[in-house]
This record gives sequence, C-alpha cells and structure tokens, in this order.
Amino acid sequence: MPTGQRRVDPKLLEVLVCPLSKKPLRYDAERQELISDASGLAYPIRDGIPIMLVDEARPLDEPADTSGGESTERTAEG
Repeated sequence: MPTGQRRVDPKLLEVLVCPLSKKPLRYDAERQELISDASGLAYPIRDGIPIMLVDEARPLDEPADTSGGESTERTAEG
C-alpha cells in the first residue's frame, strides 16, 4: 500500500451504498475509489475515508486524475 493511503474498514464497505442510486458500491483499491456502476460515478477515498458526495465523485467516463495536473469539474445529472 503506497505511503499516505489507509485501508478502508471492510465492514464500512459492506454497508455503504451510492447516495444517488442507493445501489451497492465496488471497491477499487488501486485507485482508492468506490465505484457506482449504477450511477456511473467513482467516489474518492481520502486518508481511508470514503467521500460520499456526488459533487466530489468522478464520472466513470473521465480518466482518474493521478498526474496532479488540471482537472475538469463535473457533477452528475440527477
């Protein structure tokens, strides 16, 4: 596990659902995201804490920004 990343509590992952679709999430440990296939969103995990805000989620059709460069802000339509 890279420095600065904390492991998410597995019990927490069992109970979390997408705030938009209310469907289960899939954990992507490599990207430190919780994926909602139903909503097409990836919720970031920062310091081991899932950020379950639609405004903070990355649309799945956008690549994850790991370069630290310019990012495009988009929100999910609901």
